[in-house]
Amino acid sequence: MRITSYTDYALRVLIYLAAEPGRKTTIREISTTFGISKNHLMKVVNQLSRLGYIDSVRGKNGGLNLHCSPTEVNLGILFQQTETDLGLVECYTENNTCSITPACQLKHILAEAQQAFIDVLGQYSLADLVTARHRPELLKLLNLN
Repeated sequence: MRITSYTDYALRVLIYLAAEPGRKTTIREISTTFGISKNHLMKVVNQLSRLGYIDSVRGKNGGLNLHCSPTEVNLGILFQQTETDLGLVECYTENNTCSITPACQLKHILAEAQQAFIDVLGQYSLADLVTARHRPELLKLLNLN
């Protein structure tokens, strides 16, 4: 199982914002910190805002911050909201041309494994990624101290 860059960026944005709750930041700041295209981050931030995870305020005193507590951001739900294609193999698609699909059990096994992956993610929240124990190191790595 592999997550897309989009979901990776969404997680990075949320981690960045959760590292210092209440602090407003900009897309440019996050882009510079992670070396990610500002345009890509704009799309990610837009969706995170629509989903209710972050507040995005434009203007002179604007910026980004978390809209909710890090404990309210379930990683399994976030994964499902940001991954657009969970089809692991061709037989998941409408254009499936695999000749053994009617007799093959791989699709069912992979679906079970994928659900287990999502279930494990669902046991964790954003708060688990920014625990107090690791926060000093995280702040240093993010150049936030």
